Amino acid sequence: MALSPDYRTYTGAPRAGVASAVIDAGLRDYMLRVFNWMTSGLLVTGIVAYAIAHTSALNAFYPLVQTPYGLQRHASMLAIVSIFAPLAFVLVLSMGVNRLSRPAAQTLYWVFCATMGASLTNIFLMYSGESIVRVFFISAATFAAMSLWGYTTRSDLSRFGSFLFMGLIGVILASIVNMFVGSTGLQFAISVIGVLVFTGLTAYDTQRIKATYIQYAYADGPEMAAKRSVYDALSLFLNFINLFMLLLQLTGNRNSN
Repeated sequence: MALSPDYRTYTGAPRAGVASAVIDAGLRDYMLRVFNWMTSGLLVTGIVAYAIAHTSALNAFYPLVQTPYGLQRHASMLAIVSIFAPLAFVLVLSMGVNRLSRPAAQTLYWVFCATMGASLTNIFLMYSGESIVRVFFISAATFAAMSLWGYTTRSDLSRFGSFLFMGLIGVILASIVNMFVGSTGLQFAISVIGVLVFTGLTAYDTQRIKATYIQYAYADGPEMAAKRSVYDALSLFLNFINLFMLLLQLTGNRNSN
């Protein structure tokens, strides 16, 4: 499970003296750019995951191993590295967004999306294709609804930031514990709570991006806006991926073989 990179407290008050019409036009353009980055990243992730799972490249990540129960696929070292590699990219992008050049930030984002695709290859081994497609569209509809609400609501969602962050930490810690315990009941609870957390984070992050547009993107010029759009897209990307994976664990149909 990957961490969303930004949970700072924000305030939504625009700077005085900036024409609201200019802000609105710039904000719409900026949000469109953010969602374009996110959508493109998801497309790259999906293509890479599908390509690996349905070509001979799968053997490099999940080779067939002879066991007492017959031939079974097991994760190779490459698969294990691909699972944890996205976290490194998240940390680099999170801590270096102000220092990285625009091409460097964009390149890191594309590499991150491709690596995330490699890390998700195993879902094609665990779940049926029909189930993956169904859960994807459920996740997309849920994400879109919460993101739209976060963008349009007049309620200040920043007060929920600390609560959502604590929920995220709890889900991560419980997931680590369950790696050793292997409890199906605990996994179910993690999935349910995780869906609620990432659903809330989707609305929270959308409002945060909108609220911090003036401070971080508009005020600092087009270069910073370009880099911040990649960084903000990463936040929403991670919310979607985690929501999708948790819903897949809850409602996905596992392969029988």
